[in-house]
Parts: sequence; C-alpha cells; structure tokens
Amino acid sequence: MKTSVYKHRFIVPASAIDELNHVNNVTYLQWCLDTAEEHWISKTTEEQRKENVWVVLNHFISYRNPSFLGEELETQTWIDSYEGVKSERHYKIIRPADGKIIVEAKTLWCFLDGKTFRPTKIPREIGELFN
Repeated sequence: MKTSVYKHRFIVPASAIDELNHVNNVTYLQWCLDTAEEHWISKTTEEQRKENVWVVLNHFISYRNPSFLGEELETQTWIDSYEGVKSERHYKIIRPADGKIIVEAKTLWCFLDGKTFRPTKIPREIGELFN
C-alpha cells in the first residue's frame, strides 16, 4: 500500500552546509522529519493532532548524491504501510534540475494516545486520510 506522495520544494540554505561544503548528513534526516510533520499537519485537524502523536522507532537512510548551497531540492514522503500501532513512512530527496536522488530513507513510527503517550492502534479513519 503506497499512499499519495506529499512534496515540498526549497532552496538549500547556508545553515545546512558543513565543512565539506555540501549538505550535512544529519540535515537530510531533519528535512525528512520536517516533511513528515508537514504531511501529517496537512491531512489532520488540530483536534486529531491533540488526540494522537507519533514517535520514531527507527530510521534507515541512504545517501546517494551530495547537494550544495543554493540548489533547489524536493522532499517527497508517503506512507508505505500501517498496521496495529506502527506505520512505515518513506522519503526521497531529489534535485529537480537533474532528477538525481540525493537521499532515500524510511522511518518506522509508533502511534500514541496524546494524553497517556501509550501506543494505540491506528484507526482506519487516520490511515485513510493519507490515501
């Protein structure tokens, strides 16, 4: 089950550049997480976000190509699957100018009750928001 893809374009800022003059690897992970949050916010109500939260169980990330100051990049994210309390989200960061994949990643998330912070089954109505 691959859901619709959420996309976000931006220009690489100076704050993302490391001593090797390319984007720092940790920054890519932050961009993935930021895009996941944007996707969640774009599909849910404020009430749904108060009732439920997500925590990361693990990340897997592959760095394919470097990117540099001033380049336009696009983050893409989608839900690959969800079952029980867990959801696997995938990401790509691409450079639209040449179509190169910069990063591919996935994160396993756990769905929590927003009051007790205990794992809770992902309701069908939440899962269906991302189709």
